[in-house]
Amino acid sequence: MKLILGNKNYSSWSLRPWIAMKALGIPFDELVIPFGEPIGNPEFKAKARQYSPAEKLPVLVDGGTHVWETLAIMEYLAEKFPAAGFWPKDARARTEARVLSSEMHAGFAALRGECPMNLRRPVRTRVLSAATQANVARLDAMWSDCLSRHGGPFLFGAFLTSQSIVS
Repeated sequence: MKLILGNKNYSSWSLRPWIAMKALGIPFDELVIPFGEPIGNPEFKAKARQYSPAEKLPVLVDGGTHVWETLAIMEYLAEKFPAAGFWPKDARARTEARVLSSEMHAGFAALRGECPMNLRRPVRTRVLSAATQANVARLDAMWSDCLSRHGGPFLFGAFLTSQSIVS
């Protein structure tokens, strides 16, 4: 399998499947297509189009199968590696995990706009708008509730490691 990424420092979308595959010991090759400047760079779009008709990254390539969009990649991997534990075993917890993942994937526009991902950014205080503060409060409530009900140390309890993957 090959994971085509945009940038792990500035794209949480690219980082998510990369972290999951690394944490669960799923072997893959990595190809980075830098975003470049300016945004919407035609060279980037042409390179991305080789893997995704949406011209966006990340994309997982598994033989002749191309899977783009972060959540679709995670679902594909969950089906391909059922022992990996991508989702909680309990059906109710698994549904909740999928709902929260979808909410996080599609929501929190104010937070994304004011605090875009930048792992290289120096730490400094930011003044957040009311909308962003509301987004942060929602995240805190979601995560605190999951940790409390499922006992941690992760949102839905234990998280399987690469020991669960059979290559």
